[in-house]
Amino acid sequence: MLSNISKSYDRGSELKAFDDTKAGVKGLVDAGIAKIPRIFVEPATDDTGILPVSEGTPKVHAPVIDLTGIHDDPVRRKEIIQEVGDASEKWGFFQVVNHGIPLDVLEDMLTGVRNFHEQDFDEKKMWYTRKPISWRKLVYNCNFNLYRSSTTNWRDTFNVPVAPSLPKPEELPEICRDILLQFIKEVQKLGCSVLELLSEALGLPKERLIELGCGEGLNILGHYYPGCPEPELTLGTSRHSDPTFITVLLQDLTGGLQFVHNNQWFDVPPCPGALLVNIGDLLQLITNDRFISAEHRVIAKHVGPRISVACIFYTGLNPTLKRYQPIQELLSDDNPPKYGKTTVKDYLLCCQMNNIFGKDALSYFKI
Repeated sequence: MLSNISKSYDRGSELKAFDDTKAGVKGLVDAGIAKIPRIFVEPATDDTGILPVSEGTPKVHAPVIDLTGIHDDPVRRKEIIQEVGDASEKWGFFQVVNHGIPLDVLEDMLTGVRNFHEQDFDEKKMWYTRKPISWRKLVYNCNFNLYRSSTTNWRDTFNVPVAPSLPKPEELPEICRDILLQFIKEVQKLGCSVLELLSEALGLPKERLIELGCGEGLNILGHYYPGCPEPELTLGTSRHSDPTFITVLLQDLTGGLQFVHNNQWFDVPPCPGALLVNIGDLLQLITNDRFISAEHRVIAKHVGPRISVACIFYTGLNPTLKRYQPIQELLSDDNPPKYGKTTVKDYLLCCQMNNIFGKDALSYFKI
């Protein structure tokens, strides 16, 4: 799918010129390009060790879990806990339906993200920056690691931290302000419910993961993947796992999300009204590999835009003294700790400094 590219060109200058436009990938599409700039061409690699999606392979679907009854039906709740635990151990993620967030809120949130990215350029560029996110509550740019990564993904994003400190309304873009504030409340409630289910699936009191701070921080990422003229040469998002506790993903029906299962890439067909929950690296660390973080990517497509909203539960680069290690109650002589202590900030800095977002990052903290 991907191609080798010459290293003789001045990549740094091309990155700078692209970044200075503040128009992102959408700006290239609006300009009517027929070929993608070289900075977006994914280097050919034969060392991933993961089989590609195969037409002849039977369709494999990530588990879809119906959350009906989790608050008022003890028998059904017990079944759901079992389903959540099995999915987290074997797959690393699952989709949830009947999760309590109204369908119109989900649809309006997707529309809000699209409206932000498709608004008048002079309005949108005011939010474009490479400065730290603490400088402004909402940051918009193309590829947060633009100057560190070996390739550039075909994707624009806005990122806004909404917990533990909720932004003031005036700190958010007017074009998506109201739905963003409404969606935040809904997804925080769902995140807490999921963390309780995960805690009980581990055999712990339902409040345990929340007490550890797994739901303390939350960032909302509004992704915009325009249609690509040469999708076979690039990716919307490169292979990675999330440096989070959990991620709750809302995606439209365009498709393109793929995940690794049994050492092979599989498509994740969009499910109307569903939200996808994936286990992050930090939850894998504190569960001592009981739950596995899911490696995934987004392929580029001719059709677009693809819209998604990633709700990542972690405190990011916020200064905190909380140090995480495998939960003591899960350890035994037969299951000794596999990881040392780390803060969320230190884990994320390790990922950024070494430009790794995946299983390799966890290996830095192995005992």
